[in-house]
Amino acid sequence: MRADDRILLYTRWVGVIIVPFLVAAFVLLYGFPTRTDELFAWTINPPLTAMFLASAYAGGIWFFVQVVRPNRWHHVRYGFPAVFVFATLLAISTFIHLDKFHFGHISFIVWITLYIVTPFLVFAAMIANAPADPRTPEERDVRIPTFMRILLAVVGLAALATGIFLFVVPQVAIDVWAWPLTPLTARVCGAILTLPGLVNVWMLGDSRWSAFRQMFQAQLASLVFIAGALAIRNGDLDWTRPSTPMFVIGIAVSFVVYAAFYLWCETALRRRRPVVSSAPHD
Repeated sequence: MRADDRILLYTRWVGVIIVPFLVAAFVLLYGFPTRTDELFAWTINPPLTAMFLASAYAGGIWFFVQVVRPNRWHHVRYGFPAVFVFATLLAISTFIHLDKFHFGHISFIVWITLYIVTPFLVFAAMIANAPADPRTPEERDVRIPTFMRILLAVVGLAALATGIFLFVVPQVAIDVWAWPLTPLTARVCGAILTLPGLVNVWMLGDSRWSAFRQMFQAQLASLVFIAGALAIRNGDLDWTRPSTPMFVIGIAVSFVVYAAFYLWCETALRRRRPVVSSAPHD
């Protein structure tokens, strides 16, 4: 069993393969959200949904860049289960709603190939690298206090529950969501919301800041672009629904909480002052 905490070459190549597709999708969806009928794998309306998906890709770009560069496995470990579930849910959504896609379009060919292959690539990386994490703090690390980990896990579980709701019962979600959805886009939005949930729940069993630092950088990047999308496409929001102010406030509060948490941990890290936690790190 390896205990050197290195990222395998195979895993880095997975990142090398995925990053260009994420960049291309982000540019198309965030830069041209009103032109998905001609540029993307399927027509996404309203454009806010396209930008919401692009925001997830923005975080994914940051995450997989960390996978590609020289790094330690435990720095990115908890992102892989989230990516696996996200990619799997998008693959399922694609086959459930196959009639909504632009058959023959290059973006559709890339989309379906990517989401058929990615879950297997990511799962293999998880299995191959798992033994590399010695599950001990780095020499210069911060222990996250228990109450902070519980708070962030609760935020993540709320996002996860909402994501499952959107994916499993899209017809019900359509009637209450903050902006217009179709069954396909409801499931896609649900898949997006599972990402922060499946990262944050791992905090209940691991208190190392080094294991979550780069994950939270990716989540903050996504939140910044989501906030930008809400500002740019505010006309797509349905303010007659109670879920709309709840969603907007939820994004704002999440950003403030995440940013404050990140700055607190970084300040403690710069001071090299370990934070004592009553809970075990593993």
